[in-house]
Amino acid sequence: MKVLLTGATGFVGSAVLRQLIDRGDDVRVLARKTSDRRNLIGLNCEIVTGDLLDQPSLTEALQGCQALFHVAADYRIWVRHPAEMTKTNITGTINIMAAALSAGIEKVIYTSSVAALGINADETPADESTPSSYDSMIGAYKRSKFLAEQEVHRLINEQALPAIIVNPSAPLGPRDIKPTPTGRLIVQAAKGEMPAYVDTGLNFVHVDDVARGHILAFEKGLVGERYILGGENLSLKSLLECVAEITGKPAPKICIPHNLVLPIARLAEAWTILTNGSEPFATVDGVNMAKKKMYFTSAKAERELGYTHRPVTDALGDAIKWFGDNGYLD
Repeated sequence: MKVLLTGATGFVGSAVLRQLIDRGDDVRVLARKTSDRRNLIGLNCEIVTGDLLDQPSLTEALQGCQALFHVAADYRIWVRHPAEMTKTNITGTINIMAAALSAGIEKVIYTSSVAALGINADETPADESTPSSYDSMIGAYKRSKFLAEQEVHRLINEQALPAIIVNPSAPLGPRDIKPTPTGRLIVQAAKGEMPAYVDTGLNFVHVDDVARGHILAFEKGLVGERYILGGENLSLKSLLECVAEITGKPAPKICIPHNLVLPIARLAEAWTILTNGSEPFATVDGVNMAKKKMYFTSAKAERELGYTHRPVTDALGDAIKWFGDNGYLD
């Protein structure tokens, strides 16, 4: 089958690309001119240059394809110009879904995120039906992914877009070249550069399990449904202790209250803006998100798709090894 894949130069997308190639699909990759293409080296795929905000390039890229995997997204906790993230994650998604409809694509896998889902106040794992709202979304990334998923649902209902939605949790593993916000956390911890932590928790999953979940959703998922592709729910404290066991570095022992970190995050953001820096080491949205444990269950994907996930220690081990082999821990 001829498949167009977006986001293949990135973390999750590169893992999906490998799964598609292993499955025997004829994969065409959409990449921007400025994309870091290290994750494509040596792989048997066709690369076409295009942009989610350039409609003609999307129409051309989809020619001859029967399926679309739209994995590309702007994933950052802090962004200097939120409108840029909105364009990529919302407008870009609308653009490529419209192009898929025009091209008569037979099936679409849209990569959303658990960031677009609701969470339970009692910290029990949330699922695909847990209520959510735009007002509960913290930060530009979560808001953009929430609205993008809403647009995909709208196109499914109004224009019969043949889309299946997957919602990965926080991925860990090899080829996180940017790295992602979760990857940066692991790098800092593995280098022993985290003297303290805050009380929070996430669902962590091996990126290759997420990629396999994409294939299972394509093969067994129902149009209009969404499936959480997650792993283990862990507190940040427990995760950092796992990193310490793998690396031999001491785990941080000081837990800092959220309200004490907030002023530091505000100063870090102000300094980044003043000095025209990249991303601050602490962000207001990040601290506010950390106040709630984002725990999820993949029971629906396990039951309906046959999805499975490996232990988080395997994901951490693979991530730390890859970061070490590629100079991130120097």
